[in-house]
Amino acid sequence: MTDPKAIQPSELDQLPDRDPEETAEWQASLDAVTEAAGPHRAAYLMRRTLERAEGAGLALPKLLETDYVNSIPTAAEPGVPGDEALEQRITAWNRWNAAAMVTRGSKYGVGGHIATFASAAWLYETGFNHFFKGKEADGSGDQLYIQGHASPGIYARAFLDGRLNETQLDNFRREAGGDGLPSYPHPRRLPWLWEFPTVSMGLGPLSAIYQARFNRYLANRGIKDTAGSHVWAFLGDGEMDEPESTAALALAAREELDNLTFVINCNLQRLDGPVRANFKIVQELEAQFRGAGWNVIKTLWGTAWDELFQLDTTGALVRRLRQVPDAQIQTYQTRDAAYIRQDFFGADPALAELAKLLSDDKILECFHLSRGGHEARKVYAAYRAAVEHKGAPTVILAQTVKGHTLGEGFASKNANHQMKKLTVDEFKNMRDLLELPIKDSDFVDGVVPYGHPGADSPEVRYLQERRAALGGPAPARRVHPVAPLPAPAEKAFASFDKGSGSQNVATTMAFVRLVKDLVRDKETGKRWVPIVPDEARTFGMESLFPSLGIYSPKGQTYEPVDRDQLMYYKEAQNGQILNEGITEAGSMADFIAASTSYATHGETMIPFYIFYSMFGWQRTADQMWQLGDQLGRGFLVGATAGRTTLTGEGLQHADGHSPVIAATNPAALTYDPAFAYEVAAIVKDGLRRMYGEAAPGEDQDVFYYLTVYNEPMPQPAKPSVDGVDEGIVKGLYRFNTAESAGITPPANAPRIQLLGSGTAIHWALKAQQLLAEEWGVAADVWSATSWSELRRDALEADEALLRGEERVPFVRQALQGAEGPVLAVSDYMRQVPDQIAQWVEQDWSSLGADGFGLSDTREAARRHFGVDAESIVVAALAQLAKRGEVQATAVKEAREKYGL
Repeated sequence: MTDPKAIQPSELDQLPDRDPEETAEWQASLDAVTEAAGPHRAAYLMRRTLERAEGAGLALPKLLETDYVNSIPTAAEPGVPGDEALEQRITAWNRWNAAAMVTRGSKYGVGGHIATFASAAWLYETGFNHFFKGKEADGSGDQLYIQGHASPGIYARAFLDGRLNETQLDNFRREAGGDGLPSYPHPRRLPWLWEFPTVSMGLGPLSAIYQARFNRYLANRGIKDTAGSHVWAFLGDGEMDEPESTAALALAAREELDNLTFVINCNLQRLDGPVRANFKIVQELEAQFRGAGWNVIKTLWGTAWDELFQLDTTGALVRRLRQVPDAQIQTYQTRDAAYIRQDFFGADPALAELAKLLSDDKILECFHLSRGGHEARKVYAAYRAAVEHKGAPTVILAQTVKGHTLGEGFASKNANHQMKKLTVDEFKNMRDLLELPIKDSDFVDGVVPYGHPGADSPEVRYLQERRAALGGPAPARRVHPVAPLPAPAEKAFASFDKGSGSQNVATTMAFVRLVKDLVRDKETGKRWVPIVPDEARTFGMESLFPSLGIYSPKGQTYEPVDRDQLMYYKEAQNGQILNEGITEAGSMADFIAASTSYATHGETMIPFYIFYSMFGWQRTADQMWQLGDQLGRGFLVGATAGRTTLTGEGLQHADGHSPVIAATNPAALTYDPAFAYEVAAIVKDGLRRMYGEAAPGEDQDVFYYLTVYNEPMPQPAKPSVDGVDEGIVKGLYRFNTAESAGITPPANAPRIQLLGSGTAIHWALKAQQLLAEEWGVAADVWSATSWSELRRDALEADEALLRGEERVPFVRQALQGAEGPVLAVSDYMRQVPDQIAQWVEQDWSSLGADGFGLSDTREAARRHFGVDAESIVVAALAQLAKRGEVQATAVKEAREKYGL
């Protein structure tokens, strides 16, 4: 028997070798090349062989890295159609005006970024002239995710195009006067221009992937043909460090989103210094994207390098480029030819010989100026290859110089991200470099002038002709005239008004039941987009699987294990449910794409995203802000809500604060409904406001956040008194009085008002009984469906008062005349109900579940936080004792009686 220790690892193979002799011959050939031509030649042949195998579709592991050279050979580059000279002039004007805008604004101290667009100018200009489809042709056009720090360049192009004027450029980052430009792409601030907010690092790439995926979703469901739409995401190499930037790469490849292109501006710099000082970010990103299944195109070197690569007969140049870390590439950008000869070429004898053939000017041209991302021919070749590639998304890694054309004081300097202006002399040098017809006399009092060749100039005519051919201006946001969606049948909502009788029902289940009815609506049912992050069964949504189907572009290629069950797991190409797996960030990106489809595609969709409330706002609040900025509409549903209703799960699952975070978002309407009929009323009003006939003065560009609970409770009938529906929507109504609850308090009994939200109202109702039966106190119970909407209304009333208008906050109107003090309680920290304290005229106190969550039964958790019915009783007696309406000893007696 062979000794296992004698077997070399390379000889071990799980698979049988049908021809060991042939295998040995191949191995011997490799050994021979290594011995005769050296290891570098052998490695070169192996890489080329693997590339050929990959291109032929052979089932081999992917080659994760290629040489540090352009992916598209010079000989294979297509010519750039159009007038390259005019495009050069247009780009020069844009560079100038972008720098002028930021510099002129610097006197106000508002900041701005110059260097990013300077490095990326050709990446944008090539797209605008030849690729980016506008919204005035058939379809929806392309979706452009512009890198936030490059916004001055986009404004500069809009100025050249006549879409912006000098006054607006001078008001860059000064919006208060009403005629300014926002710092970054902000649809809420400049909704006719910007479509997607992207400056929150990492959210742009994540959103772009899910937008491309949602485009396919619309097409596969037969709602809109989106075949003509391509998603372009412009990103920084430093931005790719954000986890969100790469979180969904596998999804994009798995679903073969060849309608998506990432363009990563690899200027090798982030805010403080090199992105990968001791490494190579391009190689790292290539491996990451190729490993995820993307098509990778590297556009690194300009035409000046072509001669060098032709002279590199030994491969020494390519090897050296692979070795030099990014920080040293930056250093070469700022050093003279002698330094580069010694440090770069002097590292290898073969390179030293090659350098003898190069002039100093040639070396400086290559190392200071010639980058693939700065040449229209190189960029055009990459873009053309990207849009023609089928079966996978594409990433273009374009190498540039940060601060290109801005002068020696900017290019590749570590501090250039924070540099906000150029001097007059630097502008004059830039003018000469760009060959712009701007005279010294145009610099009046040291102020740099804006430049414009004239509305009828060849440059402007060319720019506008190219955009007309591509479908109109870009970027652009269009809200197409869309008729309001018809309201669903009243029956779907009214069915909750009668209550659940003797059956206990959780408000989560009430919401799911409501949605099941709404998706059956003939007019609007198909427009619902249910989104869930792998928790559908937790929320009782599995009944929707067979009827709606789970979206998959490949349909269902297998027989599900539960096919013989009524609620089997059904995937379908036209499936309606987006079940995203364990990714709240991905689910939110889904929601954003669906919630803004009314503008992006002119197709109104009604998304609802249901999630563990603890894992929504806490994890993805930045995306909720992005949603508001992008003017999204829809329903966010925080299920298994509250700090004490989710038994046994403990600290990390116990949500005691999502309404606090939600209250910070101006676009969020946050509700904490207690009963099923409240859920129905809120959804009904949300559909009216966001998708139907909004009332005068109502902002339609809002979204709703509802917290719902997994605790089955009795669902009462809607009180048949006036003002309930208004109170539900505005945030407060009286659910009952002591008398209407069947309690007969003693004559002249002290009275207190109990305000409860969500599941806490059930503790308040129990406390109402205890107060009457055991302490002779009459309590009225109010349902506070939205503390934050009450606060928002009160703030608006305060603002009106400053304008000289008399207006009483709704919370004060509702509680007017209510006897006794007010005690508020919720399943959240006290800060939630305390939002309205200053507008309540009665004496105020509150209870809440402050602190960290814990694992235990609901009853034990509520006792721990002091929010159960007995704790409410003690707190109520304490309030009344302060007023002298009950004996002070009653508080101590109650505490002892209930074991508090």
